[in-house]
Amino acid sequence: MMRDLQGKTAFVTGGASGIGLSMARAFGAAGMNVMLADINEDDLGVAVAELNERQIKAAGVRCDVADRKSLEQAAEETVATYGKVHVVCNNAGVGAGGAIGTVKPGDWDWTIAVNLMGVVYGTEAFLPHIRAHGEGGHFVNTASMAGMISVPGMEPYTASKYAVVGMSEGWAGQLAPENIGVSVLCPGFVRTRIHESGRARQEKFGPAATDERDPARIEAAKQLVLGGLDPDRVGARVLEAIQANELYIFTHPDMAPLFEERARNIMAAFLRASESPALSGAAYQTPKEIKVFD
Repeated sequence: MMRDLQGKTAFVTGGASGIGLSMARAFGAAGMNVMLADINEDDLGVAVAELNERQIKAAGVRCDVADRKSLEQAAEETVATYGKVHVVCNNAGVGAGGAIGTVKPGDWDWTIAVNLMGVVYGTEAFLPHIRAHGEGGHFVNTASMAGMISVPGMEPYTASKYAVVGMSEGWAGQLAPENIGVSVLCPGFVRTRIHESGRARQEKFGPAATDERDPARIEAAKQLVLGGLDPDRVGARVLEAIQANELYIFTHPDMAPLFEERARNIMAAFLRASESPALSGAAYQTPKEIKVFD
């Protein structure tokens, strides 16, 4: 458990704006060094300057989280700059969706590469560095409430965020014996630029698909984001959760009933299975303990 963060180092992807920058502000206020990583160099420079003006020891590195080597290089640069790294926030994310059958292959590939594989690459790039110093550490993987409940029309985004939740749960169990915590951040609407995520889209994924939805719906979705929670509250909440070693980090407690509805539906499905004639009399019993790696 990492209660004392003074003098330790945090690395944050998507750190030039939104939740990432807010986490950096919270970490810096707690006495941490911060390495911001972002694909947008202009925004990165502005963000680092802001943190330095706040007397936070911060630096920046351009990083494309969809590229494993880019994250490996960012890890090396972070260690070269600060000597050690303790907290890694795999936060960079993009949003894409659409009606079934209309989502372009490039949108699927882009969303999965950034939101899912970016978390994998970040974790695998930094874990050896955290293990090397033996002082413990913490990973914060940004998912979403869309990783807990599915919203029709956002399936690429939802698929990536459900995966981040599942991976984080598994890694938490694997890394706990090494004093390395894992949290999965599941915010609701936060005042960020997620609705403009196409501004940094990599060329290899092709141009963003033309949004053919009703303009009124597009504007309504935008306003949900712009009217969301102050991201600095999310940053402060993440700091609390790291120090308390919380697995799930929620920022919108008023969304609990949406998850409860899903949980009720799932439990009802288990009940129907227990009453199913097709399964009646089956001798099979699932092992009480399921271990793949000890």
